[in-house]
Amino acid sequence: MCKVAVIGGALGAAFLSLGAAPAGAGVPGTDAATCQALGRHVVGGAQIVSARAVLAGGFDAPPSPIAPDLAARVATMPAFCRIEAVATPTPDSRIGIEVWLPLQGWNGRLLGTGNGGGAGRIAYEMGMVEGLKRGFAVANTDLGTAPDINTIADQPARWADFGYRATHEMTRVAKEMVSVFYQVSSFRSYFEGCSTGGQQALGSAQRYPADYDGILAGDPGHNRTHVASYFLWNYAALNASPAAKLSPAQWSLVSRAVLDDCAGKDGGAPGDRFLIDPRQCRFDPATLPVCEAGADDDDCLTEPQLATLRRLYAGPVNPRTGERIYAGLTPGSEDQPLGPTMQGDPATWPAQQFYPFDWALGSDFTPAGFDFDGDLDRVDARLAGTLNANVTDLSEFARRGGKLILYTGLADPAVPFGEVVDYYDRVAASAGGLDEAAAFARLFLVPGMGHCFGGPGVTDIGQPFTSDVPPAAESDALMTLVGWAEGGQAPASLIARKPAGDSQPVQERPLCAYPALPEYRGGDVASRSSFTCVDHATGSGHPPAVRYLN
Repeated sequence: MCKVAVIGGALGAAFLSLGAAPAGAGVPGTDAATCQALGRHVVGGAQIVSARAVLAGGFDAPPSPIAPDLAARVATMPAFCRIEAVATPTPDSRIGIEVWLPLQGWNGRLLGTGNGGGAGRIAYEMGMVEGLKRGFAVANTDLGTAPDINTIADQPARWADFGYRATHEMTRVAKEMVSVFYQVSSFRSYFEGCSTGGQQALGSAQRYPADYDGILAGDPGHNRTHVASYFLWNYAALNASPAAKLSPAQWSLVSRAVLDDCAGKDGGAPGDRFLIDPRQCRFDPATLPVCEAGADDDDCLTEPQLATLRRLYAGPVNPRTGERIYAGLTPGSEDQPLGPTMQGDPATWPAQQFYPFDWALGSDFTPAGFDFDGDLDRVDARLAGTLNANVTDLSEFARRGGKLILYTGLADPAVPFGEVVDYYDRVAASAGGLDEAAAFARLFLVPGMGHCFGGPGVTDIGQPFTSDVPPAAESDALMTLVGWAEGGQAPASLIARKPAGDSQPVQERPLCAYPALPEYRGGDVASRSSFTCVDHATGSGHPPAVRYLN
């Protein structure tokens, strides 16, 4: 258990007569006045900017660029104490932090939550809201990149904040606030995050193994300089010439052809429009309709477009040595959000994803002129040790009793699942084998899930980015993690759900601990009992070279 000493000072003295709150109970004194008093509390290396109570349903969240339903989600939140803070571990740092403390019904735990993309703001929609509804004290950070990650090109201290330090500072401040507010000396701490939040999750396990008792990491961008290289590889291919780019309709054509060829042959159910195991798909782009000379429409592909498609499937490699840098685009993910249509957009994608190249190379960087040999070595030399979380020896985290649940979408075009499989295999190798790793770390592959959530499959496990708290713990990856970390059995499966809609009932399917995947065995395709977990192959088939695991 992560233990936190009770903090002294004026506020601490005010709580001397209070005992620790049992999970699920209200805490005497945790009202608006005691919340406001936290604003006067001194935290080393940080400043409490404000502390005030928020009534149930009274939080006015700013509009979210990715969650149009955020206002409806926050309208049902319970009352809480909202703390805003700024941490400054270096003179150049300015790390924004928020901590929310339930005024009633605290479950005795802290939940750190992750961010997305280049961060730069508090990510209310990525686990904070639903964490508070579960009874956790919750925290989030802007990762020190506000107002925009592209504004810190010459500030290495802030690169370190983004890479790992801001998450630890958030955790440190949040633990102190929980300890003081609830007058407790120890409590359980958990972290959940996806995408950049997955990087934060794995970075915490690797660099700060005492920070969290359990970590839920989804579709992680932990191999940051090399996922950026994947984005650049795809962008360069898609913009090699006007003739090289596919339209959104053409990407849909490709995805339909992949599924027509492969869906249902890998253990999937009748009618599935997604793949259970993309490694079994041997789709050949040569089978796609080819446009006649001079023609260019959405029902066929030209030769330059076919060359682009093959290049994206192949993935980035060193042009001199042939060494693999990162996984290629996963078949069946072509038309998903954050896929090639967005990755080839010059109006948005470079500003969102190319900051590592701008930081490391400055004015020498141009997408078309990037050398995936020497230039990438320069980027790695300057940034890999700061931004990447590729260490796979998690023995200290495991020794302290930490538990890790990894999950990733099998239709994710932004972080191809092969990258996550290869990471987990390296964790297992460090631990002595799959059985040894499974004692503290489990991986769940989610058929038909895009980047972090959604997609055509049955994919809801209460993960960050989703807007509902699952009705049962077996469908709640976070609470499954809590049960495991607090003495329960290691999960062999989770039950994923898909809400009812379009005259379809609620669907449920098992997700299986790697290397197993759920195969259809007959019966109602909406019922979990129609599927069983079956071991599949290990590995991705195209692991990155050791050179690119720095």
